Amino acid sequence: MALAPPTSLAFKVQRCKPELVAPAKPTPYEFKLLSDIDDQKGLRSLIPTIHFYKHDSSILQEIRDPVKVIRGALAQTLVFYYPFAGRLRKGHGRKLVVECTGEGVMFIEANADITLEQFGDVLHPPFPCLEELLFDVPSTGGIIHCPLLLIQVTRLKCGGFIFAVRLNHTMSDAVGLVQFMMAMGEMARGACAPSILPVWQRHLLQARDPTQVTCMHREFDDMASTVVVPIPLNDVMAHHTIFFGSTEVSALRRFMPHHLKQCSTFELLTACLWRCRTIALQTSPQEEVRVLCAVNARDKFNPPLPNGYYGNVCVFGVALTTVGKLCKNPLGYAVELLKKAKNNVTEEYLQSVIDLMIIKGRPHFYVVGSYLVSDLTRARFGEVDFGWGKPFYGGPAGEAIPGVSSFYIPSKNSKGENGIVVPISLPIQAMERFENQLDILLVGGPTSHL
Repeated sequence: MALAPPTSLAFKVQRCKPELVAPAKPTPYEFKLLSDIDDQKGLRSLIPTIHFYKHDSSILQEIRDPVKVIRGALAQTLVFYYPFAGRLRKGHGRKLVVECTGEGVMFIEANADITLEQFGDVLHPPFPCLEELLFDVPSTGGIIHCPLLLIQVTRLKCGGFIFAVRLNHTMSDAVGLVQFMMAMGEMARGACAPSILPVWQRHLLQARDPTQVTCMHREFDDMASTVVVPIPLNDVMAHHTIFFGSTEVSALRRFMPHHLKQCSTFELLTACLWRCRTIALQTSPQEEVRVLCAVNARDKFNPPLPNGYYGNVCVFGVALTTVGKLCKNPLGYAVELLKKAKNNVTEEYLQSVIDLMIIKGRPHFYVVGSYLVSDLTRARFGEVDFGWGKPFYGGPAGEAIPGVSSFYIPSKNSKGENGIVVPISLPIQAMERFENQLDILLVGGPTSHL
């Protein structure tokens, strides 16, 4: 079911002058290479996340200022994660390297004349006034020569606060970012060192010598040969968030044939959204469409990556077909494609991607006709605790690529039921068609074309 967008809130945020928070102790000055997964073109972007915390007097034995606590915890954590306090430089062949300068990360102290309750009973992207809660400090929005993290802590009138972060994606994926934030939480609660020490070792995800592409990687097809753009960039976009609870998942699972009844919730939801979205965009039946599934490949390694590795370890599994086949076949057709795509991601597949980065010059993943999905239900954003308990909401602050990507975020609806929320944006008319198709699947009975 579609969740209502947040009410239009008008509130003022008073910000202090942005400052750089450096490591609390001296750290090594050195140069550290990113891995060949880290510095691909598609990850040279800034990703916002946001956490909302309630004031709970039963948790706190004394009145503490979240800004002071988090600023201090950040400085302590950077002693261990000191590359985050450095700056990216561009090396030979577009290779990125971290100069560990110890300059620090950008930090903003702020106050808002609003309470957490005014944001509503259920928090989900898109968030009102996000630009006020995560201010884009001038001259900090680049990939190289800029702070690698930007953090804003905003106190609320109710005693709660908002913790927002902008990450340079080349440094970490969602798992790595949460590891860093969990370490900050431990420091904020009095620890002297993180329980999981950070591991750099980006050489473990470097290209082989000689390089050798051994797998098919349709996620990196040459976009220059494509002429059709399914989503015109000048279209006015509609932003909706869909909640999938047990009722909705069961409604979709009834369309599965016997051998697919046990398919994963991720496969089921992705098949549903991909198909509804493709029908809604009304592109030619002959056009190719694909889903790029971000797969955390940490468990694919033998021997495993060291515990504490916080670099990017996600690659794309690709399901590809034509518009006509996807729309005319039963929903199980898309599920089969997704299962195959996920199963194709092996350690060799990851190494083949790494080698391809060197051979093709670190290309961007294929965007035209693509739908990018990332499952964050196990990323643990909702467990980051600075001493005020777990957040009311913790996770992405928006889409990575509007109109192209969706995150799967664990959440509850207004009735308190557990489920998954999926933000999605499409041109306004396409969104109306998308919702109609989704209603057919979730509300209507089984029909022959499903």
